Amino acid sequence: MRSTNEIMSKDLTYCKPDDTLINCAKKMSEKNVGAIPVCQENLELIGMVTDRDLVLRGYAKDKPGTTKINEVMSDHLVSVEPDTSVQQASALMAEHQIRRLPVVKGSKLVGIVALGDLAQEEQSNMAAGRALEEISEQDHLH
Repeated sequence: MRSTNEIMSKDLTYCKPDDTLINCAKKMSEKNVGAIPVCQENLELIGMVTDRDLVLRGYAKDKPGTTKINEVMSDHLVSVEPDTSVQQASALMAEHQIRRLPVVKGSKLVGIVALGDLAQEEQSNMAAGRALEEISEQDHLH
């Protein structure tokens, strides 16, 4: 059984809590992602920010682009350790309706498992398909 450590992306893009909404949006655009972890300087994971967070908690509430990201980030985190099985990670992503799952060692960010990583994992193709189906169904409800 493969672990998240074997499929996670180690090319980490993250925001610091005092980064701005604009800065975060630019990072999302550059990396073509809809979610970015928020970390302290030592890579301690303290939150996640999604494109939806930027819109609903930021711009839709008339917050300026200079607003600090820690004002709009989600601090209710779902994460896994590097030795978590790919199947467990997939199940968590489906259960919590998330497309990007932070991988932490202790409290430090070491990687990200994206839905696409699961789809590439041969043993978890069915699990990734189920997760994508469940996440997509939820997207239609929002």
